[in-house]
Amino acid sequence: MIDGRFVAFGVHGLTALGIVLGFQALLEVAAHRWEAAFAWLGAALIIDGVDGPLARKVGVTEKLPRFSGDRLDLIIDYITYVLIPAFIIYEAQLMPDGFGWLGTSLVLLSSLFHFIDVESKTRDGFFVGFPALWNVVAFYMLAFAMPAGLNIAIIAILAALTLVPLKWIHPVRVVRLRKLTSVAVIAWGMAAIAIVYQGFPASPLLQAVIAVSTVYLLAVGLLRSVRGDVASNPQL
Repeated sequence: MIDGRFVAFGVHGLTALGIVLGFQALLEVAAHRWEAAFAWLGAALIIDGVDGPLARKVGVTEKLPRFSGDRLDLIIDYITYVLIPAFIIYEAQLMPDGFGWLGTSLVLLSSLFHFIDVESKTRDGFFVGFPALWNVVAFYMLAFAMPAGLNIAIIAILAALTLVPLKWIHPVRVVRLRKLTSVAVIAWGMAAIAIVYQGFPASPLLQAVIAVSTVYLLAVGLLRSVRGDVASNPQL
């Protein structure tokens, strides 16, 4: 029988692989190969989506109490969700002239407050405040070929929303409307893969799929914010 600690180390190893993928993405950004960079970030995103449920199933915390999977996850998430996307925004010159440092600084600094927020998730799995998904934001900027002025405005608004207790859906942990959410996430993921394969900016059809999926995901979070605690609102 395989030692449970060995399996637990394997799960940690899977999580840790995200930093290697992130480094490869960083190399692609340095070479201005945006699609390749997002392909590596996408692979890291998939690992981030499966390692948590896997760790809970295996019981990593109990088998390896010395090594914190949560800390490991946070370190890798900051690099792949924040630092590398900030570098993309800077290197791709997605900010107005003279605003590159300001835009990336807002991304880097505001995200720190999300990562140190001890109340960043609700009991039913929603994020509280903008959850530093700058990899997605940078992807949208390129996929929709957004003007630089709009980009800096979006960054400023999202940075401020980091401290505002609006709810944002976690596509894996939120149970309510899970089937519909899964459809939206799958549609989004397939469109994102097609965009990375075809190149930026995205075609109108793929832009539409991304936009509709995003509106749905944002609407679920907004509805949760308006209705309040799920304990008193069992329907959502």
